[in-house]
Amino acid sequence: MSRAADIPTEARARRVMDQYMAECTDNGTRPSVLTLATKLGLSNTTFRRHFPDLAKEISTIRSTPEPTAAAEKHPSPYEILAARNAKLRRTNRSLTENLRFAAAQIQHLAVDNARLREALEDSSKVTRIDQPHRGRRA
Repeated sequence: MSRAADIPTEARARRVMDQYMAECTDNGTRPSVLTLATKLGLSNTTFRRHFPDLAKEISTIRSTPEPTAAAEKHPSPYEILAARNAKLRRTNRSLTENLRFAAAQIQHLAVDNARLREALEDSSKVTRIDQPHRGRRA
């Protein structure tokens, strides 16, 4: 059987948590319930059992997204215009490539169609009307 853990007081746990939160803010890291429990010499489960409010507080802080500098700063009209222009250029480039590919496919299909028509006419002995007759002179 394991020995009973020395459970710190609520006030001590709160002090350690405040220090840990300050460290996280200085380092730019997110707080962890497991790390705080380790700092208090407790297992994660024991910490959560005895200090559910602190664990919930850390979990809430951890789950909220951190505000980024870009989210706080509103882009200028010039930056918005530049971003839209870049997006339009990318779209235009992509559409131009697709158009070239489609044109090449159409050319390939036209050549195949002409070959298939010739093969069909030769195999069925059909003479095209739009071609002049070989024995006749105009």
